[in-house]
Amino acid sequence: MGQPPHAQSQDDWWRSAVIYQVYVRSFADGDGDGTGDLAGVRSRLPYLAQLGVDALWFTPWYLSPMKDGGYDVADYRAIDPAFGSLAEAEKLIAEARELGIRTIVDIVPNHVSDQHPWFRAALAGGPERDLFHFRPGRGEHGELPPNDWPSQFAASTEPVWTRLPDGDWYLHLFTPEQPDLNWAHPAVRQEHEDILRFWFERGVEGVRIDSAALLAKDPDLPDFVEGRDPNPFVDRDELHDIYRSWRAVADEYGAVFVGEVWLPDTERFARYLRPDELHTAFNFAFLSCPWDPERLRASIDETLAEHAPIGAPATWVLCNHDVTRTVTRYGRADTGFDFATKAFGTPTDLALGTRRARAAALLSLALPGVVYLYQGEELGLPEVELPADRIQDPMYFRSGGTDPGRDGCRVPLPWVEEAPYAGFGSRGEPWLPQPVGWTSYAVDRQQRTVDSILNLYREAIHLRPVFGDGPLTWLPAPDGVLAFARAEGVTCVVNLADAPADLPAHTHLLLASGPLDDQGRLPRDTAAWLRTA
Repeated sequence: MGQPPHAQSQDDWWRSAVIYQVYVRSFADGDGDGTGDLAGVRSRLPYLAQLGVDALWFTPWYLSPMKDGGYDVADYRAIDPAFGSLAEAEKLIAEARELGIRTIVDIVPNHVSDQHPWFRAALAGGPERDLFHFRPGRGEHGELPPNDWPSQFAASTEPVWTRLPDGDWYLHLFTPEQPDLNWAHPAVRQEHEDILRFWFERGVEGVRIDSAALLAKDPDLPDFVEGRDPNPFVDRDELHDIYRSWRAVADEYGAVFVGEVWLPDTERFARYLRPDELHTAFNFAFLSCPWDPERLRASIDETLAEHAPIGAPATWVLCNHDVTRTVTRYGRADTGFDFATKAFGTPTDLALGTRRARAAALLSLALPGVVYLYQGEELGLPEVELPADRIQDPMYFRSGGTDPGRDGCRVPLPWVEEAPYAGFGSRGEPWLPQPVGWTSYAVDRQQRTVDSILNLYREAIHLRPVFGDGPLTWLPAPDGVLAFARAEGVTCVVNLADAPADLPAHTHLLLASGPLDDQGRLPRDTAAWLRTA
């Protein structure tokens, strides 16, 4: 079990942490059945400790039919048998903490699995129907959905309502196997506060909130009109009362929140980070920003500006379990990210993408705030274009096969160059196939290679404290070059120009993402950390 409530002694580790995202299914397979599990994670804790991360964020490890990668939860208080047991999760949390690594779990409050006891009782006609959004249909015989809301899966043309044999329809902003909860019902709120306490009492020190801006719905369920304010199901004002209640629970335990909040309006985004609501929220504007000096600088400035008035730390992330891996994205003509533009067969220059990803690692780790590192990014893994018959992601199926889906960034990690399945597991074929050449990215091979991206990440994470906790100050630099300081005498320089750039005067090169040229200049798509005094 975890420590007793300690609100009075809560520290601020989370304000400058490096947090590693673990997608359990693809991290490491401890029992050899082809699926990653908690035993596999436990066996690799020394690797994570050596990497230097402060915390692990686990994507859902709960009991689930896995219709959407575990984001369809059937029981929040049970670990899916494919991953292990609750007792093993408790051991993992404790063992990680002994190594100085905290645990953050994923909570999915917008919806549950259609196998959740509440929904099964609702289908049987019980009062649990009030815990979801059931409605009669429109049309002469109720044959039309209650409204025209769009799916939250990009490129999906599928309806967000499913009709039952009794004629009623139920709402699911994602798949039909993920019915949306009715957050206007007090039992839904109470259940989630109890779930938070359940995990905090087991030593969890943080919660990532999935689809955090979607919970509240307009009770009238009106049709969707683009641009209408307020939106009937995104960023509704009722959400803030929910998160104030959650914050009160977290404060009892000294725990923290990070919200998945996709909002273009920076002022409304910042409301979620008020002192009595969420501690942090993901910075999707930076994640989707192209490899462009003006765009990156603007994204950094806007992020810091929107966080400054409320005193919340910014978060920086290059990739996660839903988006195209960084080395692939940066090797394309369009280096930004947009779900709507994903397509099969997009040409990629992996050498270029890898060079930029190495530079972006030093850029993000030099910025003030929290850095999230998705598993495999420290290995420079590319996106994998899977054969159609191996894709499992519902995004692919709900788009009619036009969207490649998200499985390409979820291919199981390579650990050992000379082992079967690159050391992911000992016997069974991985749940997603590893492509030819995957072993070239293996951890053991990169550990032996001085200039590998893994060793770059390790050194950068361990050196990161030299930047201190001060604000960012931009420094004069040539066109196409970003240069800033945070601590006196330490500078980060990133060259996004077409030609090599002269480095500012410095006493010591602390770290560079690639070698300088023979004249001591910083090549294009390269970053350096300098001691300037």
